[in-house]
Amino acid sequence: MRLGIGFDLGTSGFRAQSIDLNTGKILSTAITLRHPVPGANVMDHLHFAVEVSEDVANALMLDTIATLFEQLDVNLEEVERAAVCGNPIQLSIFQNIEIRDLAWAGKKKLELEGVVPPSRNATILKASDLKLNINPDADVIIPPAIRHEIGADALAMMFKSGFLETKEIALVTDFGTNAEIALKVDGDIYSGSAAAGPAIEGQHIEDGMLAAPGAISDLQQEGAYYRCIVLDENILAQKGDLINTSVGKVIEEGPMHGKAKGVTGTGVIAAIAYGLDSGLIKLPKIDTSDKILHLQDGVRITEKDVLEAGKALGAFRAGHITLVEEAGITLNDVNEMYMCGAAGTYVDAVKSKMVGQIPATSERIYQVGNTSLAMAVDLVRDPSLLDRLQKIADEMRAKHVMFATAPVFEFAYLQELAYWDEGMPFQMYNQMLKFKKIQEIPPPSKTTKIEKKLKRDIPDVGEMGLKVLKEIGVTLVAEFEGCTECEKCAEECPEDAIFYDFPKIFVLSDLCDGSACVRCEKVCPEHVFNFHMLEHSAEKIAKKMEVTQAKT
Repeated sequence: MRLGIGFDLGTSGFRAQSIDLNTGKILSTAITLRHPVPGANVMDHLHFAVEVSEDVANALMLDTIATLFEQLDVNLEEVERAAVCGNPIQLSIFQNIEIRDLAWAGKKKLELEGVVPPSRNATILKASDLKLNINPDADVIIPPAIRHEIGADALAMMFKSGFLETKEIALVTDFGTNAEIALKVDGDIYSGSAAAGPAIEGQHIEDGMLAAPGAISDLQQEGAYYRCIVLDENILAQKGDLINTSVGKVIEEGPMHGKAKGVTGTGVIAAIAYGLDSGLIKLPKIDTSDKILHLQDGVRITEKDVLEAGKALGAFRAGHITLVEEAGITLNDVNEMYMCGAAGTYVDAVKSKMVGQIPATSERIYQVGNTSLAMAVDLVRDPSLLDRLQKIADEMRAKHVMFATAPVFEFAYLQELAYWDEGMPFQMYNQMLKFKKIQEIPPPSKTTKIEKKLKRDIPDVGEMGLKVLKEIGVTLVAEFEGCTECEKCAEECPEDAIFYDFPKIFVLSDLCDGSACVRCEKVCPEHVFNFHMLEHSAEKIAKKMEVTQAKT
């Protein structure tokens, strides 16, 4: 059989699909629930690659891709071509090319360090050059970045959503850990990228998980109670239990009773939207007896979860404000909103408006699924598309706004933190914006037309079904001279990522919070634990791995 593989290297996890090249049909799908490089966001991954080792980051990624491809249940020697999509940091780690130009702003710094930014144009490499575990002669198609800050995933977001074709003033956002945002005004495109954090995809949430079987993806009000909506084995949204969220009492069991394993980011958004509307959430507190919102099967939303989600939602709203200010228009001028990614697929768009995930004035909303994986699959089916994508990237009139240094974003995001973390009234939020001569956030529009183009973010999982790789089993290892085997680093690790086979110390890289944490270093009484000395381990921890298959 002639085979192809399309895969998406997301910030929170990877997705892959096998394709019959003779028919173009999807055969199977496999996804991970985490990223193998330590850290919770794209900047953590960049920091690890720069400060620890690009080679180690690449090895961790390749190990995970190898395991993921094995779950596709096809003969990998028969793969003739593959295509990959992702943001510039993920694709640079994957190709093991220079990445420091993405870490440092300014030509002087790059020249001082002797950094020559690599080409990120469209390219086709051999699998053997990339050390992929498929037919070594297979072609691997890598789509172009628009600018070094605007990657192939952002191009996919614009290309696959219909955003590039619209004549209206429109916004498009890929709602993930690394939020890609673009605004189109009279043919000009203004773009930005906000490290929104993993909460929007269900991570760093106490009972959180990515959009996968068993995830609570939405809540629907029925009278005084709320119906949990749970993703089934085919990642389709189905009815769960009707719950009194104040106390967790099941009012009525649904078809998905007993099958909820956690809550994804869209479920958290739904809970916050209803909590704010009903008064059960009075920021920053949850106004129940135990300070918890109870969903089905023991899944809960805590006050800490609300704060984590608020940080992500605040980044989206601050990003949208920044781009419209940059373009010299108002939020009221934006006619269309395109929502991409799993979080843009499963979320109720009305609830998104309620919590600020999309502009409150959005009247025409399109929910379009995982555009990054979709474009990779398109490239596998038709490699000639690569030339067209490069032409689009070359001709696009795009102005990239660095949110990290944009005064409007900085000020708006500070107000978001005050709103979510301190309960600052929204009226005061707008007064602060007005004081800084930044446009105020308008009230919600009364009408909303929503077109949900897909029932799930991956529309076709293939006749062989979906496999979910829950635990990757990829490890880092080190031996620290002077270690007394006190195990305090393991006890302190908030993610239980550290274990031992003395004198070796292992770290499960996909669980590790990376440089944003390093409690292991801080707690070491002998001061010998050095996070930057961790190396890639060829040893896979099989007992830590678990694969769950969902047949279609």
